[in-house]
Amino acid sequence: MISTRGRYAVRVMIDLAQNEGKGSIPLKDIAARQDISKKYLESIVKDLVSGKLISGVSGKGGGYRLCRPAEEYTIGEILDLTEGTLATVACLADDAAECPRASECRTLPMWAEYDKLTHDFFSSKKLIDLL
Repeated sequence: MISTRGRYAVRVMIDLAQNEGKGSIPLKDIAARQDISKKYLESIVKDLVSGKLISGVSGKGGGYRLCRPAEEYTIGEILDLTEGTLATVACLADDAAECPRASECRTLPMWAEYDKLTHDFFSSKKLIDLL
């Protein structure tokens, strides 16, 4: 399940894309337009800045902006950054220990296929597609 953190991160990115060309966008403006707590958004944008998806400027005239054009972002990269893993089952997570039953697991191919479908779906969706 995708958490509010991931969903809100996508909304922040959409908001910034919609306001591209207007300079740095203050977080309070994003929070008001998206009806999301500014305090909660602070932790989300911190991750987006750390992940180099957006840049931030402090002080008067400060705020946030996209680092790249909207057509260069995938929803998958935004969710990967904010959600960690979107693995459908624990054994497919990037940091999962090797399962001793993997060679005989009848369900693993199904979970792997579903995992790939999910990954491919979000990787094929561009931020600009949601504008």
